[in-house]
Amino acid sequence: MPSSSSSSVKITTLVVNGLAITSVFFAGVLGWEKLQGNDLDLNLAATATAITTATPTVQNQSQISVELPPIAANWSQRAIGIMRTALMDTDIPSRPRVDVVTYTVEQGDSVFSIADNHGLKPETVLWGNFEILEDNPQFLKTGQSLNILPINGTYYEWTESDTIDQVAAFFKVEPKTILEYSGNRFDLTLSAEEVEIESGTWLIVPGGSRPIKDWGPPAITRSNPASAAFYGPGHCGAIYEGAIGTYTSVWPTPSHTLTQLYDPVVHRAIDISGAEGNAIFASDNGVVVYAGWSNWGYGYLIVIDHGTGWQTAYAHLSAVGVTCGQSVYQGTRIGALGNTGNSSGPHLHFEMVFNGAKVNPLNFVQ
Repeated sequence: MPSSSSSSVKITTLVVNGLAITSVFFAGVLGWEKLQGNDLDLNLAATATAITTATPTVQNQSQISVELPPIAANWSQRAIGIMRTALMDTDIPSRPRVDVVTYTVEQGDSVFSIADNHGLKPETVLWGNFEILEDNPQFLKTGQSLNILPINGTYYEWTESDTIDQVAAFFKVEPKTILEYSGNRFDLTLSAEEVEIESGTWLIVPGGSRPIKDWGPPAITRSNPASAAFYGPGHCGAIYEGAIGTYTSVWPTPSHTLTQLYDPVVHRAIDISGAEGNAIFASDNGVVVYAGWSNWGYGYLIVIDHGTGWQTAYAHLSAVGVTCGQSVYQGTRIGALGNTGNSSGPHLHFEMVFNGAKVNPLNFVQ
């Protein structure tokens, strides 16, 4: 059997090792609690250190220095918060245009299509290009370079005698509307009286408006057809009597395809497409008060007075089949569809006038 002294040594060794392990355990716990910001029971630490004779008693917790292995965290699982996705592209927010740009008219364009493609009203296209179009959509031609305003309104060339108040009043806006628009690039620290504008400067007038000249045929009655003498060589001169209308109107050509609708400001008519040479019919009974060429962009033109307060006009014809003073009857052929005058393709420009006011034909034709 082993001696009793040998057994005592083994027991003592086991006890010392156990106490050492216990001491290391409590020291680790103490360090962990310090990192977490929690208070550790100092009595427990004092007890653990008292057991180990090689370690002095701790008087101040701040003296403890415990080295821990680096934390190997799996951030994809343990991170707290909203993670941002790494994007290689930067989205730059779009800003509204404030400058005038130019557009070259292409085949098939109209004032209405150009306006629609740029988010504008058709009258804004006319107001921005008076020197080219002169308020007449019929003057639009392929290859023209048009000003395209950034916003609905008017475009005005400043003259030496102008004042901001006068220009604003003419276009029915407040002076500050012109001065504060960024596209005009005024110094906003100056008052209207202090602003100096050079003659020839073009100003954008946001929301501005003015009357648009109607270049279409005037209301011509059988009692005074000579009033249209200014309009071209197709005018008639004498006072006429003849057929009276039925107060009804029929469609004036075989095709019912519309290429342009009625607009009360820019286009007070409808445009009906068709093959060149297609028949044109009198919409109602009446007397011819204009038959021939128009100098105002409408090519060969026929105007009929129906004797009831109504007149109808048929423009861009390829042929005129009636003469001044002739009585015509509803549905009879009076001419042929064409592409004359300022026209972008074969069509009939059809107008209806009642007591001097041009109305939407779609509300009255059958």
